[in-house]
Amino acid sequence: MNINDKAPDFTLQDENGKEIALKDLRGKTVVLYFYPRADTPGCTIEACEFRDTYKRMQKTGAVLLGISPDTPKAQKKFQDKFSLPFTLLADADKKVAEAFGVMKEKNMYGKKVWGVARTTFVIGPDGKIQHIFEKVKPEGHSEEVLAYLKESAKGVA
Repeated sequence: MNINDKAPDFTLQDENGKEIALKDLRGKTVVLYFYPRADTPGCTIEACEFRDTYKRMQKTGAVLLGISPDTPKAQKKFQDKFSLPFTLLADADKKVAEAFGVMKEKNMYGKKVWGVARTTFVIGPDGKIQHIFEKVKPEGHSEEVLAYLKESAKGVA
């Protein structure tokens, strides 16, 4: 995926088993953040920081969606445990991760494994990719995304 590419359309279940379709969010800026696994250390840091900046992010008009190869049940448990106010999508078969090109070979404890690379996409109201944050470090990432959203909002105004 590259900037200005049309974001791949998808429909996934959220943490409550409700279907969420990307096309239904047209007209809004969508922050879609891919994370490897619910309730793991890095993913928890990232999710909790998004939780803590969520109200400020909402003020920019953006919709925040977390997505990982977990089941809706695992997402719900993660959401409840950390009081996450945003939607978590279950991509158990990794089809959406593959469509966005975030399935990568990673090094886990010296072993090569195939998994989700922590990546965040900002999808514009037109459904095109506006910005891509790659090789995301969990610490400070939500502030980085928020700064980008505020900056791009200035450009539109």
